[in-house]
Amino acid sequence: MSIPASLANRKKYLLFPILLLPLLLLLKATILAPPQVQGAAVERRDLTAQVYGNGTVEAKVVVGVSSKITGRIVELYADQGDLVRRGQLLARLENADLLQQQRQSEAGVSRFAAALAVEQANLRKAKANLALAEKNALRYRNLAEKNLVSRLEADQHETAWQVAREEVARSQAAIEAAGMEQSAGRAGLGFARSKVADTLICSPQDGVIITRHLERGATLSPGAPIFSLADPQVVWVKANVDESLLRGVEVGKEAFISLRSQPGEPLPGRVARLGRQSDRVTEELEVDVAFAAPLKEFRLGEQSEVLIVTAKKAGALAVPSAAIVLREEGAGVWIEAEGRLSFRPVTPGVRDPRNFTEITGGVREGERVVWGTPAQMAEFKPGKRVRVAR
Repeated sequence: MSIPASLANRKKYLLFPILLLPLLLLLKATILAPPQVQGAAVERRDLTAQVYGNGTVEAKVVVGVSSKITGRIVELYADQGDLVRRGQLLARLENADLLQQQRQSEAGVSRFAAALAVEQANLRKAKANLALAEKNALRYRNLAEKNLVSRLEADQHETAWQVAREEVARSQAAIEAAGMEQSAGRAGLGFARSKVADTLICSPQDGVIITRHLERGATLSPGAPIFSLADPQVVWVKANVDESLLRGVEVGKEAFISLRSQPGEPLPGRVARLGRQSDRVTEELEVDVAFAAPLKEFRLGEQSEVLIVTAKKAGALAVPSAAIVLREEGAGVWIEAEGRLSFRPVTPGVRDPRNFTEITGGVREGERVVWGTPAQMAEFKPGKRVRVAR
């Protein structure tokens, strides 16, 4: 074999290791490399535990403004969305017939007053006649005792005195009867005026008109609502909270309300009332969350979400919630040290909606916890090598 051919063969053998080395390095960095996982240090954070609920905007007080009498609506002075005050005139019913009845009652009261005045005058006349009859009877009695007049004349004046007394009694009874008639007339007048007043429909309280049910010209029945009035001071969200999340939900707890019409603008609130009966189908409890400040504009029935703050922790040891593994024996995390895994049972505490969970025992500050995809974590075992993503 010539020298050039020998050198060529040697170059082939030298090139093979040179080409194989990068291939081995590539395999080690890819197929043969430890799996890459996510990692984070155990550190202290300020955590807030919140409970989620969804529901609708409702009013605690909704009043139906109606009439006590039957009548036809002739005027409406308010409409849906208007802010009204207590006593403000909202509607007027037809009242011509009732006004005539009122005038008739007023005339009756005047007639009864005149009749009473006549009887009072008769009483004064009867008393005057009584005084005169008494004097005559006494005088003729004395004269008869002295035989200056006959006993018949004396008896006649005694009888006249008795008739005068009865006339006074009759006049007094007539005055009492006239007074009763006058009282009845005044009661009837009050009733007639009340009926006329019932044709004026006024607001029973301050509030916002959320619905106008009838229009001008409609005939109204007693109790049928013309308007529905809500008190804006007690508008809240009736939220449904899962029974499993109710621990820590109490009256007075801070909350944040998100309205569908204002996404991304949570409004402060407080838990105002808790239900005492859960829905047996959905296994949820109704929780009423009041707005911290009354809403200037609201729509009853609007979809809403609430986050109720059940606990706060400052400077608590915490790990990403994704790092917590739930096993039959309890919760735990995978700790990475020098590229190898070890499992550590832990005691979880407050869970923050920002995906951090308090750890009250089992890890130390500064240790590194790791997690990965469900498929990766299914293959985690103590001593396994992993690479933590930077």
